[in-house]
Amino acid sequence: MLFNSLQFCIFFIVVTGLYFLLPWKHRWKMLLAASCVFYMAFVPAYILVLSATILIDYWMGIRIAASRGVLRRTYLWISIVTTCLVLFVFKYYNFFALTVQQLQTAMGLPANIPIASLILPIGLSFHTFQSLSYVIEVYRGHQEAEHNLGIYALYVMFYPQLVAGPIERPQNLLHQFYENHRFSLDNFSQGMLLIAWGFFQKMVIADRSAAYVNTVYGKWNSYSGLSLLVASLLFSVQIYADFSGYSTIAIGCARVMGFRLMRNFNHPYFSRSISEFWKRWHISLSTWFRDYLYIPLGGNRCAQARCFMNLLLTFTISGLWHGANWTFIVWGAYNGLLLIIEIVIRPFTSRLGNSTLADALRRVCVIALTCIGWVFFRAPHMSDAFHILGRIAGARLFSRQDWMEAALAFTGANTAFAVGMTTLILITFFFTIEWVQERGGIPPQPRTSLEWRRAALATVVLCQVVLMFGVLRSSAFIYFQF
Repeated sequence: MLFNSLQFCIFFIVVTGLYFLLPWKHRWKMLLAASCVFYMAFVPAYILVLSATILIDYWMGIRIAASRGVLRRTYLWISIVTTCLVLFVFKYYNFFALTVQQLQTAMGLPANIPIASLILPIGLSFHTFQSLSYVIEVYRGHQEAEHNLGIYALYVMFYPQLVAGPIERPQNLLHQFYENHRFSLDNFSQGMLLIAWGFFQKMVIADRSAAYVNTVYGKWNSYSGLSLLVASLLFSVQIYADFSGYSTIAIGCARVMGFRLMRNFNHPYFSRSISEFWKRWHISLSTWFRDYLYIPLGGNRCAQARCFMNLLLTFTISGLWHGANWTFIVWGAYNGLLLIIEIVIRPFTSRLGNSTLADALRRVCVIALTCIGWVFFRAPHMSDAFHILGRIAGARLFSRQDWMEAALAFTGANTAFAVGMTTLILITFFFTIEWVQERGGIPPQPRTSLEWRRAALATVVLCQVVLMFGVLRSSAFIYFQF
């Protein structure tokens, strides 16, 4: 069930209405049932896979809390291994099997590793990491074991963030299912504004950019370097607006009912460094890898060479988390290397000072380096990524013919220039609003009747913009595949 569909709009209205109409003690049961319906709208059979991981981690959490010493650690590893094994079988088995087959063929051996015919359960990586955060926090003593199976299942399956996050921590979300959330005009107005802003990000910015990106990247060898450069820049906009749009809608849906989900994006393209970018981009995943992989490996509390290795390993695994393809692995390693280089050259870059020009230069460098990485993320194969980067490097920026080709890729017709300019204006509007938010020019949430009216007006205006300029055809969110 896609957020950007009429089916979901009806679902949201019904579920939210029932939530406030039902007695408090029955609300979590209704939310759990609704979350099951939401998940089963994709591939019903895969709720069995999700149920199995929920049962394992629920029981292991109780055993971890009740045990001490080696037995406690054993239960933790049983939970981690079994949960990750499910993820490996469905997401990574075929990737490793194909890699082994290629090695066998290169060595002149028969390729006898079987390939499985499995469909990746939607959102598997997200709810796997949310389950792991629970058992690890119970093991660390930061979270009490949840003895109500239904509440724990709801923690994993809460429909707004079930498929693509934010990846919540038990300390933030579990206790909220025991709270009596009364209807609040503050929560309602803020939640609806977030939902409208999320729809604008997805249906106007991301999906309009996607039309161009898909056209050019679909037949990249038929386009010039300039067209590929424009497509790559638009993909950096698309993936941000697409994923941030999902997170914003999820946070908004939860906020209407009184739940507070963590912020997942914080204007990352205004970052002044690569390290700052990763503090602002997909925050729930970045902090997950920081807390459960990077710091346990030693973090930066060790020799510099070991610290660099920890960074590289963490980001390489993060790339693999995104998908079973060498392009994602290289993308992760590339970002890890950027962070290492940034640390090495920091004594020199610090001499630039903090002037407006220096800040602008830093921001441009972050965007440029990030966009290079997005080429690996978007390209279907490694060879394609290198060829695309090669063509971009040789782009003829002053060629009238190449500019005409780049413009026509928007529609391939006489309306291409108008469509391209409209898309550019909408993207400019989007980042202008983000810049105003970055500078603190928009209040975080309404507090007075005047601010509520302004929030309502902004919601209506955004909905009108979505209806006028948005792609109304439902399309899946990019991160659904992860």
